[in-house]
Amino acid sequence: MWAVFKKEFKSYFLSPIGYVVMGIFLLVFSVFFYLTSLGNGSVDLGGLYYYTALYGLMIIVPILTMRMFAEERKSGTEQLILTSPVSMAGVVFGKLLAALAVIVITLLMSFMYFFIVNYFGNPNIKVVLVHMLGFILVSTAALSIGMFASSLTENQIISGVITIAFLILSLYAQDLNSNLASLSIMNFYQKFPSGVISLSEVVGLISLTAMFVAFTIIVMQRRKLVK
Repeated sequence: MWAVFKKEFKSYFLSPIGYVVMGIFLLVFSVFFYLTSLGNGSVDLGGLYYYTALYGLMIIVPILTMRMFAEERKSGTEQLILTSPVSMAGVVFGKLLAALAVIVITLLMSFMYFFIVNYFGNPNIKVVLVHMLGFILVSTAALSIGMFASSLTENQIISGVITIAFLILSLYAQDLNSNLASLSIMNFYQKFPSGVISLSEVVGLISLTAMFVAFTIIVMQRRKLVK
């Protein structure tokens, strides 16, 4: 798994993808920092992380995930994955953690907003860490969805469109039908912006991630059997 992780992580920064993602992410962070904190004269960063997750992930996640398996299939290197001594679960988790690492690095850079508001007020560092924990869990769930989409096709554009469509549907699923609330990512990110760790939200996000990771492993295992 770690060999896959290192390979994938390096690939993000040996190409423009990693830098583009971080640049877009920081731009989104900065816009919402101005709108939610500076504009209101508030030291509360809950809105910053909530709205960045709500809108930023729809841009960032497809860029990070659309090439995961689709590019391997199109370039013909998928055969190396399918015949690799690394288990399929190890391959899937390695790719997922590599994409998550890019987000975590950018998230750590967002600490600069804490230091900015700390100059004007007295924000609670523990609450900010809760915001970040929630952001990481939501990001992981979103990445697992994008990774699953990438495993379904060899076309990166189609993979990206499927990811965006599912994320939009997920964001507004509970508005369409209350019975679909369990499929809504943001439904499990309501208390984190208030600095509260809810066990039900943590379990919900981990369950969504596990479900789509399992789906991805099943798809790739089936392809391995066919090959």
